Amino acid sequence: MQRSLLVALAFVLCLPILAAAKDAKKPNILFISIDDQNDWIGCLGGHPQAKTPNIDQIASQGTVFLNAHCQAPLCNPSRTSLMTGRRPSSTGIYGLSPWFRDVPELADIVTLPQFLHAHGYTNYSTGKIYHGGYGRKKTDTEFQFLGPPAGVGVRPKEKLVNTPAAHPLVDWGTFPHKDEDKGDYHVASWAVKTLNEKPKEPFCLSVGFFLPHVPCYATQKWFDLYPEDEVQVPEIIADDRADTPRFSWYLHWKLPEPRLKFLKEANQWKNLTRSYLACTSFVDAQIGRVMAALQENGYADNTIVVLWSDHGWHIGEKEITGKNTLWDDGTRVPLIFAGPGITAGQVCTQPAELLDIYPTLSELAGMEVPETLEGHSLVPQLVDAKTERQWPAITTHNHDNHGIRTERWRFIHYADGSQELYDMQADPNEWKNLAGESQYDPIIKKLAQFLPPKSKMPAPGSKHRVLTYTDGIAIWEGEKIKEGQPIPEID
Repeated sequence: MQRSLLVALAFVLCLPILAAAKDAKKPNILFISIDDQNDWIGCLGGHPQAKTPNIDQIASQGTVFLNAHCQAPLCNPSRTSLMTGRRPSSTGIYGLSPWFRDVPELADIVTLPQFLHAHGYTNYSTGKIYHGGYGRKKTDTEFQFLGPPAGVGVRPKEKLVNTPAAHPLVDWGTFPHKDEDKGDYHVASWAVKTLNEKPKEPFCLSVGFFLPHVPCYATQKWFDLYPEDEVQVPEIIADDRADTPRFSWYLHWKLPEPRLKFLKEANQWKNLTRSYLACTSFVDAQIGRVMAALQENGYADNTIVVLWSDHGWHIGEKEITGKNTLWDDGTRVPLIFAGPGITAGQVCTQPAELLDIYPTLSELAGMEVPETLEGHSLVPQLVDAKTERQWPAITTHNHDNHGIRTERWRFIHYADGSQELYDMQADPNEWKNLAGESQYDPIIKKLAQFLPPKSKMPAPGSKHRVLTYTDGIAIWEGEKIKEGQPIPEID
């Protein structure tokens, strides 16, 4: 069937749902964010041992996107992009700073919560939705009601793992403490309390969980789900970076997250894997508490649930840990929609972006989608997951470094012109870089057409994990990377 006919058919199928959305009262929205959550979710299949029954239940009630990707593999630019509906290459927000409202040309952008509020919604928010404390000052106008901020909660007296960079957040393991003392438990409790107290409808309740962001601390009962002698570390191959450009290292040149080399030498690879899985299951339980409150208070039938993470996370793959990459481990995220107007039990393999959330929620709620948004509504796929999308997922990390993801291919173009290409069907682990083999030139040429035509330089005030490349000179966090300089092994 021709693409134009498929699109037309999808549009016709959507009409009754959209018309009903406009005539009926607006649906409530439960907006669930998980920090640093990769695809180690049961319904995503990223790790065979992941136990996430509550997230899997949401997926069974709606549509899960197996090929969803962030716009930036770093907290601030990813969340800024999702909430503003604009790509990092359009805003110049690439690092952990600045808060986009502090950039004059971005100060008046209408964000998703502001757009919802202008259309009658009341915004309740707790935990991490924007990066850090962004959007939570008394002078900010993102949310009408604020609960507890994101936080680690109770911590051991000293770090559990002596990582090379000695960063206080880069730690993992278990120690004697209670779930009730953890920051994410308080976030879930506030969300439950808000639902029990009958928030003003229509409402958007944003619930942002901190874990499995480091430090990956969980109580013993969550570790017990993953017995130490049974935990499987990620599958890798030796010298996986041998066929990748040197520039790929520049995207995470010096960071507090340790390299795989340290995990092996310190016998910490299995411990980190187990800690990440334990934290993921703990967060899943907190999501279950919120979903139970939604059901018990009679909101389930008229609430759109959208669950997402800001980016992926490596645990040894490509010889690193953390984010800051343009490979699937750094970009692939959970993205699930459930609720009115959404077909239950669907699995979609079409490429999707976090950028698509803003227009999708606008359309599902019966509102006109703002023309300024750079994402595309996922409503056709929420009606029929097999409906074809003509757009790939595009991830950007720092100025002029982009990853293009289709159903079959991942194409990466770095600022210095070097490239990578992977056949994700034949090589889902991205072990063989096909760029440079002439038979794939036509594929690269086709994928390159989706590269952003313009890429803004970093916005004023940009810092923390910021890389620039101008006139053949790469500068990482203000320091020039010298030609032939050895790649840092540990930080």
